[in-house]
Amino acid sequence: MLKNVMVHLDEGLRSMARLEIAVALAKNNDARLVGVFGQRANYKGSGLIASWPSDQHLQAGQLSRKQFELATQGLRTEWVDINSGDDSEVLALISEKARYFDLVIMGQHDESGTNFVPAELVEEVLSNSGRPVLVIPYIGNFSSTFKRPLIAWNASREAAHALNDALPLMRNCEKAIVLSFDSSLARAEKSCQEVSIQLSCHGIASKAEVMVIEGIGVMDMLLNNACDQGADLLVMGAHSHFGFPFISRGAGTRHILKTMVLPVLMSS
Repeated sequence: MLKNVMVHLDEGLRSMARLEIAVALAKNNDARLVGVFGQRANYKGSGLIASWPSDQHLQAGQLSRKQFELATQGLRTEWVDINSGDDSEVLALISEKARYFDLVIMGQHDESGTNFVPAELVEEVLSNSGRPVLVIPYIGNFSSTFKRPLIAWNASREAAHALNDALPLMRNCEKAIVLSFDSSLARAEKSCQEVSIQLSCHGIASKAEVMVIEGIGVMDMLLNNACDQGADLLVMGAHSHFGFPFISRGAGTRHILKTMVLPVLMSS
């Protein structure tokens, strides 16, 4: 169950979208919700900051806190400012803070827009916090009630972690889709059956599909399948090989984080 949830906040336009989903999940699970405000310094001119925290940071933090308190009335909450504008400290402090929660909610990096955190923040938290991260796309409207989750299954340790971590998010779904990736059809079908049994023990109906791996475009195949099936949540292990040991372990994770069009629950 989700009883202690963290949402990352900054002064970006999508911060409120993350907060809305976090509030809904906290209410549905009677959970404590902690808003962690953290962003990089706004470098201008010479690239140097005369003092920290800057006036802009203080103003942005005050606004974030007001929005958080207004949106979370009636919940058990805490708002935290990590109070550092240095990129390396932002990465380290948010990752460290994330270790104490059941779920961390973060936003996808928008390469074409204004960003207030380092591009690698989500992957850094995934790699170093040991906690599941629910990543919300930088565009689109999404619900906290996931009706058609798609589980990307390759029988890896990371996929097993993600499956278990996603159970609280899937408990009221209509039907989960288990999509297995393997070079062996028989092995994939047997593995899918085991996942379906695990889900049924938690009262979650599911259907299984097998995708035989034939090329290295597996991440695009996964996202296309999710769209074709009308999935509203993708569940997958982070930094897993997905059948190709000669590809960097983080390549698939980074590709999904860059091209995702639906919320993604990742665990490593």
